[in-house]
Amino acid sequence: MLDCIERWLVAINRWILIVLLLAMACIIFSNVVLRYTTGDSIFWAEEVSRHMMIWVTFLGAGLVLRTGGHVAIDNLHTAVGTRAARMLRGLVAVGIALFCVFMAVASSDYVWRTRFQTTAATDIPISFIYAAMPVGFVLVLVHLAFIARRYVMQGQYVAEEEMDGDAASSI
Repeated sequence: MLDCIERWLVAINRWILIVLLLAMACIIFSNVVLRYTTGDSIFWAEEVSRHMMIWVTFLGAGLVLRTGGHVAIDNLHTAVGTRAARMLRGLVAVGIALFCVFMAVASSDYVWRTRFQTTAATDIPISFIYAAMPVGFVLVLVHLAFIARRYVMQGQYVAEEEMDGDAASSI
C-alpha cells in the first residue's frame, strides 16, 4: 500500500514539474519571439515565469532529496564504523525533518501575512506564490519519510534511471 502511495506521489510530483517547466518555457519563448518580431512583449510573462520557477524549486526539492542530489558532505559517515555512521545519518535525517517542520510552519505564517498583497502585473495574491514554501517543505518531509530508513540503515538513496544523485550533487 505504501509503495503504491509512494509511486503515485512521485509520478504526480514529476508531472506537475514537467507541466510547470513546459509552460514556463513556452511563455518565455513566446515572449522572446514577440519582443524581437513585433517589438512588444507579453506584460505578464516575466512575472508569471518567475512565480512558476519558485513553485518548481520547492516542488522539485523532495524529488531531488530522494536520489541524493542535494549537496552533501559524506566524508565523516564514510570514515567511521557502521554503527556510528548510522547514528550520524539518523541525526542528519532528524535534522532535515525538524528543519522542514519548522520551515513549513514559519512559511505558513508568512503565507497568511501576505494574503492581501497582490502582484503588480497579474494581480495574483502573493500568498499563492509563497504557498510554494510550506507545500514544498511538507513534500520534502514526505519524501524523506519514504527514504529515511534505507538512508539511515544503508546510506543509500533511491536509485533512479533518470537521475544520478552523486553526479548531480558534484556539479
